[in-house]
Amino acid sequence: MSHNSHLIKIKRVLISVSDKTGIIELARDLRKHKVEIISTGGTSKALKDAGIPVMDISEVTGFPEMLDGRVKTLHPKIHGGLLAVRANKEHMDTIAKHGITPIDMVIVNLYPFEKTISNPNCKFEDAIENIDIGGPSMIRSAAKNFHGVCVVVNPAFYPEIIAELEKTNGCIGQETRDRMMIEVFKQTYQYDMAIYNYFSKQVIKEEMPVMFNCSYKKAQGLRYGENPHQKASFYVDPASKEPSVSKAKQLHGKELSYNNIMDTNAAVELVKEFEEPACAIIKHTNPCGTAVGKDIDEAFRKAYETDALSAFGGIIALNRKVTKTIAEYLAGKFIEVVVAPEYEKSAIEVFEQKKNIRLLIIDGLGKIGVRDTDYDVRKVVGGLLVQDRDLKGITNADLLTVTKIAPSAEEIKDMLFGWKVVKHVKSNAIVVVKGGVTIGVGAGQMNRVGSVKIAVAQAGKFAKGAVLVSDALFPKPDAVEEAVKAGISAIIQTGGSINDKDVIESANKAGIAMVFTNIRHFKH
Repeated sequence: MSHNSHLIKIKRVLISVSDKTGIIELARDLRKHKVEIISTGGTSKALKDAGIPVMDISEVTGFPEMLDGRVKTLHPKIHGGLLAVRANKEHMDTIAKHGITPIDMVIVNLYPFEKTISNPNCKFEDAIENIDIGGPSMIRSAAKNFHGVCVVVNPAFYPEIIAELEKTNGCIGQETRDRMMIEVFKQTYQYDMAIYNYFSKQVIKEEMPVMFNCSYKKAQGLRYGENPHQKASFYVDPASKEPSVSKAKQLHGKELSYNNIMDTNAAVELVKEFEEPACAIIKHTNPCGTAVGKDIDEAFRKAYETDALSAFGGIIALNRKVTKTIAEYLAGKFIEVVVAPEYEKSAIEVFEQKKNIRLLIIDGLGKIGVRDTDYDVRKVVGGLLVQDRDLKGITNADLLTVTKIAPSAEEIKDMLFGWKVVKHVKSNAIVVVKGGVTIGVGAGQMNRVGSVKIAVAQAGKFAKGAVLVSDALFPKPDAVEEAVKAGISAIIQTGGSINDKDVIESANKAGIAMVFTNIRHFKH
């Protein structure tokens, strides 16, 4: 169908835009090609002020604009001119009989509904008034008749339209009309979805929507998915404001793969937990090393050296400017991705010696508190699981000491650090922490005591005097016994097991501190 040879001469155009970007230039160019311009309200005024001859919509319809502009283009003289099939003699005879002139091009953008509701002070009435009626009706009519009408809904396309009019002496080809039509239905779909989502929340006041809709834009094609036999692409939410992998800009290196994006997301979300200088190193979505430090160099070194074996081929996220020291440290090592809010120029120069390492920059990564209000969504075959994001944190005040011995100030500090980390480890999750660094991580085991064994084995002799963190309750005392055997001095866990009494008794018998959070952080 994409044959640009089928040109239509643009004789009459209707322009009605809320976003006036570039419209004067486009209208001037249309006039150069002797095109008659019909316009409405504010657009008509803007064009006239620029000295461009315009016919008001009421001159075409014979009706005034009415009801505060709610009714102006909803008229047979407009929609007949848009919907008449040019190749259908009966259609053309009918519109001629009723004095309707064909409209060959529509340039419209819709009332800014999403922009209006994104204002925290938006009144319900403002939202209602920004539901466009005439705009979607016109662009749908024009798009339905795309074989004979060109419809332009995005100012980004204006230069392309001007160039084509110039090249074809005032005509537009079918290929362009095809693409413009697709853009219309994409926009009306997103527009109506935003209206539905807003009103279902405001009017029905459901905590979770009856119909779950989301709209994401293709950011890039990927060579393949998790494995080479799977096709894949990366889609992003254009409305997202939160610093995230979806907002990352690549400075250097090979193209990101599907697994790189997954792992970078895990690293970024973990490092966002910390206000102080922090580094997270991720392998297969689990942190193999996480640390905080007095500066970013110290945090990085601690995180890397806690498990250098697993850091091989890993993803490194930092919440401060990357220094030359860090770049030089990594010079002879295999790392897939480094992501940070900024880089020293000298650090980039060092990294650029390695052509494959991917350097990403995310503005605002070091700032706490910028969060989108979207949901966490998981796909299952034939459906979606939708939940609030797990953003719940704790403070010292939330810790309930259940043992005779209370944790020391240093242990509490490590408990709160470890609690931020364990949330990002696949369940069953156990993290062993000492001095603001993870020294052992037990991830994704089918029983909790198995995760404890892995974490304390990895910590080795450093487990002595360390804190053990569990993402959920201990069902039996066996996990505590393993921790005690390794020399753990304090435990933080959810609590709430029917066997809490035995678990607490086991800690008391060993003379170690244990606190409950009453919050669980499962991660499947």
